[in-house]
Amino acid sequence: MQDRFKGILLTRDENKVMSVNVTELGLDDLMEGDVVVEVEWTTINYKDGLAITGKGPVVRRWPMVPGIDCAGTVVSSENERFKAGDKVILNGFGVGEVHTGAYAAYARMKGDWLIPMPQGMDGRSAMAIGTAGYTAMLSVMALERHGITPGRGPVVVTGANGGVGTVAIALLGKLGYEVIASTGRTEEADFLKSLGASEVIHRDELSSPAKPLAKERWAGAIDAVGSHALANVLSMTSYGGAVTACGLAQGMDLPTSVAPFILRGVSLLGIDSVMAPLALRQEAWSRLVTDLDMDKLEALSSEIGFDGIIDAAHQIIDGKVRGRVVVDMKKPNA
Repeated sequence: MQDRFKGILLTRDENKVMSVNVTELGLDDLMEGDVVVEVEWTTINYKDGLAITGKGPVVRRWPMVPGIDCAGTVVSSENERFKAGDKVILNGFGVGEVHTGAYAAYARMKGDWLIPMPQGMDGRSAMAIGTAGYTAMLSVMALERHGITPGRGPVVVTGANGGVGTVAIALLGKLGYEVIASTGRTEEADFLKSLGASEVIHRDELSSPAKPLAKERWAGAIDAVGSHALANVLSMTSYGGAVTACGLAQGMDLPTSVAPFILRGVSLLGIDSVMAPLALRQEAWSRLVTDLDMDKLEALSSEIGFDGIIDAAHQIIDGKVRGRVVVDMKKPNA
């Protein structure tokens, strides 16, 4: 293990002006934990973009190494669940927000936050999935628990070109659902259909203030957008349907009424990927091995090196990223 290693560090001055710097770090710069992991692969989620650009209040402790996901090899462990050489995955638990994160050669964290790499998966594919794809799986599982099966009717996916959206479409398509993809980039319709969407609609159909109830269009939904989009999705969900809420790309507000809930029995299901219990995490990752077409995962993924992280974070906030971005930490750039 190197004494000094490269990482991205977010700092803030006395005027709360944030700076983003690539710098040298040591283990003393990392926060407490009983497992040290060599970070081999990571990824860029929308939340990572918010952290690096400062466009959202993601970081709550300073200075901070951002990066909420990683896959790598245990270097040292004081946790009985892991030993040196084990391959592991980390998602969430405040890493990259209140605990130093993945955008460095090494990360130190609590072993209770880690899950073993599932059999049949490697670090690259795990980070092609990342928190976005794992959140998509949690959303699909929530719809299933609510009885939204393929025979119930279509499922709409908002933010369809994003990380959650693309993986959700691929999962739903493989599981036999009829998928409607909502996106602002309808020129990507062929790509979305190749993942499993049967219909592509423009997000403008869901962007205006929602009616309390509108014509029933779908049995379920996976929403990564929030605000008016989520309100419209709820108003168009059929009787007894369910909608998962897992993102806020349009906003944190929800300008809706109680009408979908009390007149159609629609359920709004919150999806929390950050603090999800270990058993649920392991179930989701196990399902991803079997329920996600890895060829489609490759098609919706692009790869960069460490030096591309900051630029890619800005691109994801600007809506210029399609699907998932995988970071090979062993390459300066790729």
